[in-house]
Amino acid sequence: MNRIVIVGGSAGGLATAEGLRRAGYAGVITLVGQEPHPPYDRPPLSKQILTGQWGPDRLTLRGKEELHSLSLDLRLGVPAIGLDLSGGSVALADGAEVPYDALVIATGVRPRHLPGSEVVPGVHTLRTLDDAVSLKARLLPGRRLVIVGAGFVGAEVAAVATGLGVKVTLLEAGPLPLAQALGEQAGHVLAEIHRGHGVDLRTHAAVAEIVSAGGAVTGVRLADDTVLPADDVLVAIGSVPNTEWLGGSGLSAGDGLVCDEFSAAAPSVYGVGDVARWHNPLFDTAMRIEHRTNAAEQGLAVAHNLLHPQARRPFAPVPYFWSDQYGMKIQAYGHLRDHDEARILESNLAERRLLIAYRTGDRVAGVLAVGMSPKILRAWRALIAARTPWATAITDTTAA
Repeated sequence: MNRIVIVGGSAGGLATAEGLRRAGYAGVITLVGQEPHPPYDRPPLSKQILTGQWGPDRLTLRGKEELHSLSLDLRLGVPAIGLDLSGGSVALADGAEVPYDALVIATGVRPRHLPGSEVVPGVHTLRTLDDAVSLKARLLPGRRLVIVGAGFVGAEVAAVATGLGVKVTLLEAGPLPLAQALGEQAGHVLAEIHRGHGVDLRTHAAVAEIVSAGGAVTGVRLADDTVLPADDVLVAIGSVPNTEWLGGSGLSAGDGLVCDEFSAAAPSVYGVGDVARWHNPLFDTAMRIEHRTNAAEQGLAVAHNLLHPQARRPFAPVPYFWSDQYGMKIQAYGHLRDHDEARILESNLAERRLLIAYRTGDRVAGVLAVGMSPKILRAWRALIAARTPWATAITDTTAA
């Protein structure tokens, strides 16, 4: 292979490029990024950037010298707009056609919008550095922020904004925050934490429209005609995989780029990170994970598979994610969605300790922890990786 093109200039794309160079690949690596910024870390956008603890420069994943040492053909600020799979080339928005011998698709996701809200001043989404800088400037004491969506992004921003003296209303369409991902037990705990910190959490809240006047947002109207006053609104209702540019290419893309257990979408074409929906053989299910750790691990796995086509390895990780809220680090291992049982093994909110184990079928599938030691988390991760039967896992860990 003389040229590998990586479309997507974030953590997953960069990890792939680094993995290729570490393994001795000396050909051309073209890294295409839609944003003009060099690769940067996204998790701090909803935390350290909004609090002001970090400046934008601290987000950069690699310094200029480190990037230079990778000898990348960088195409930043130029999105990909098309793919010729049979001809082996990627079309860029500046008119360039970039040929490849192998292609890595790491184009990530973009936020969902409420219809008609995209152009209303004071309505925000949070995905990019520019989004975070814009929102940070508005989080001032006494201002009113309505957050539509109580998922991870919405919950983290609620925690930060409340700490900055902002009056926060958090809207959740379902009965509990994060219940779909983490289960009802965790949802109840998280709801109690938000309300305990002064957040006006409203569940079963259906948004009818964003209200504006004088060229700026003034509130959010709910389906029951209640109007919640707002100086700013954050729309955090999930994301959409960036796969439109693949239309007509022949690749399969629904909720993400469809890949096999090796992260391959077609011969010499691989998916990495948030955009990839791949089959994880450890859990025997397709999954698409929007977490930083997974993107980096998948990038390294794809680099290996690109360079060793006769000795490819399935990408079968125990997924890991974390969330920082109100001084608590929430951590989880495994596949928590679609579980059959979630059992609380420890719950002490006064001491900020929580441990929930998840069962799918007859095996332990995941664990959620707050305030637990790394030793306990490592033990649970090992049980999940070993496909340990549920009864054995519960007995071993409660007896330990």
